[in-house]
Amino acid sequence: MRVITGSRWEEFADENSVLFPEYRKNRDELLNFADSLKGDETVVTASLELIDLIARRFRKGEENILVYSDTGKTLTLREVYELRKYLDFDVRGGFSGEEARTSVLFVEGKTDAKFFKAVFKKLFEFRESRKAPEELRFIERVFERDNFDLLKRKSDGHYLAVIPSEGNSGVIRNFGNFLRAMGVFNFAVDMIGAAVDIDEDRGSALASITGKLSGFRHEKTEFGYRIGETDVVPLIIDLPFEDEAVEWKKPTVEDLMLHLIGREGLLEKIKPGLRALNESLGRKLKPKEIMYLALSAYGHWGNLEGFYELFVMRSRFRNLKAVLREAKLMEPLQHLAGWER
Repeated sequence: MRVITGSRWEEFADENSVLFPEYRKNRDELLNFADSLKGDETVVTASLELIDLIARRFRKGEENILVYSDTGKTLTLREVYELRKYLDFDVRGGFSGEEARTSVLFVEGKTDAKFFKAVFKKLFEFRESRKAPEELRFIERVFERDNFDLLKRKSDGHYLAVIPSEGNSGVIRNFGNFLRAMGVFNFAVDMIGAAVDIDEDRGSALASITGKLSGFRHEKTEFGYRIGETDVVPLIIDLPFEDEAVEWKKPTVEDLMLHLIGREGLLEKIKPGLRALNESLGRKLKPKEIMYLALSAYGHWGNLEGFYELFVMRSRFRNLKAVLREAKLMEPLQHLAGWER
């Protein structure tokens, strides 16, 4: 199966290609057409809905590809499927435009996203932005606003998109697919960050990121790697919070929050409650359970995501910086933020 999209499609289509005009086609017509395909056709289309249907059906097999005719480069339909499903990426391309200072950070989930969002706002003068630059137009066009955070620093016009994924594997998957998309659709961002927890050890966590770089010409830098004009900045979360009341398994963003809560004095206030709950349950507490106790003691009646952002924003500069330095994240975050002061 070949799907051709882009403005130069005539250069890649042949006399047996199926030209599919999406104008005035309803979903039933799209479904019927996709179901009628055998897998050996070449389909020319600019319909995202049809591309989704074809990619879902033919995502297995390296021979099933999407051709972006503007560059002549290809993605497998599995890559197309994942770009659409997990990033809502507009695989029709056409979003090259004016240059802008932009960074993209992939994180595990929404609570992680709110933590890092607050860090960038607190320490590096970013503010929420309602308008994306041309370099991030694929986000503005197809992302739902509650699925990512777009920030901008007014002083130098630097944009930052913080994008939640589905766990460590989701970060690595989205990171790799994003790199592929940059090469195929001929766009670039200044920096890409990938924030991952340590499942086994620091080396294994870093290897999961560098493994995605193997298909690209890259070089080692002070803060990570460089592919063309794009810096890749690994953020390895490796600061365990160890306490007799905590059932600890691996360091996560929750550990960073627990360290910050400790430095801010809130942890000491909820210690009696932790001990009582330990005795009542007859077991140690999970980090997230402690976070909910802290949320309640802090007087925040929203969700955990809101608490992360609020607590980081209201914490003392010196305490937040101390936690990030101890976690060896301060300098990589400064670089990702384009912070030159």
